[in-house]
Amino acid sequence: MNRKIMLVAGASVVIGIVVLGLKALAWYVTGSVALLSDALESIINVAASAVALVALAVANRPADDNHPYGHTKAEYLSAVVEGVLVIVAAITILREAYFGYLNPQMPDDPWQGIVLNGAATVINVVWCWYLLRLGRRHRSPALTADGKHLLADVITSIGVLAGFVLVPLTGWAELDPIIAGLVALNILWMGWGLMRESVGGLMDEAAPQEMVARMRELVALHGEGALEAHDLRTRHAGRITFVEFHLVVPGEMKVVDAHAICDRIEKAFDAELDDTIVTIHVEPESEAQRQGIMVL
Repeated sequence: MNRKIMLVAGASVVIGIVVLGLKALAWYVTGSVALLSDALESIINVAASAVALVALAVANRPADDNHPYGHTKAEYLSAVVEGVLVIVAAITILREAYFGYLNPQMPDDPWQGIVLNGAATVINVVWCWYLLRLGRRHRSPALTADGKHLLADVITSIGVLAGFVLVPLTGWAELDPIIAGLVALNILWMGWGLMRESVGGLMDEAAPQEMVARMRELVALHGEGALEAHDLRTRHAGRITFVEFHLVVPGEMKVVDAHAICDRIEKAFDAELDDTIVTIHVEPESEAQRQGIMVL
């Protein structure tokens, strides 16, 4: 599956270049400030896709002596970089919109620009949907961030297309830079949200509550022979979720029997929760807290 993710990340770079070419051509034939802003945002898309590809290549490296927990957090670094790039793109678009508003001009051949930009937008919509779907399925922060970045680009393009339909109909040249500025503000907000989520991963944010609840159920269902479990903790590192907890067993239980319970719990996690690494600390019943996970 890692190979598939790498191929998808590589395809993102190629598709980004194609979309950039279409949008640059649309700007060239129209001279529109809004289309120039859209093309500038697509340059950032290509750069962000390249960053995601590099981050995934690093994240897929196996654990080594210097990184015994693997390299999967590299995906979060990619998402942070993409967030920064989105914000830079938004600021650049705001600048172009400001100067366009000071010197408004009617775009040349707007309908040809609509066709070219529309084709680029359709490509982005399809690829954005696929990236978000694949990124969430495999819990890949890099692919998800790339998809969200494309979503920002789609929103930009839709705003630009809406403006392009209205500008020739109303004859209001100022509408072109105004729409560019409004879309840039929305991109700025999305970029901030992208960075905030990525920083949460770098800060060892816990797994979602529903996932933790299922973990507790699995321990209770498959921990037969133990007495309880407590101090369950989780953290994300890219697509990997690390889980650890204390498992209380009868004091006279043999090590081999306690180990068998741990194996059973770990197999249950592997079967139901993808990409989880479980660490279990076995304790005698004198360490029971009587308030953890009661084993059924």
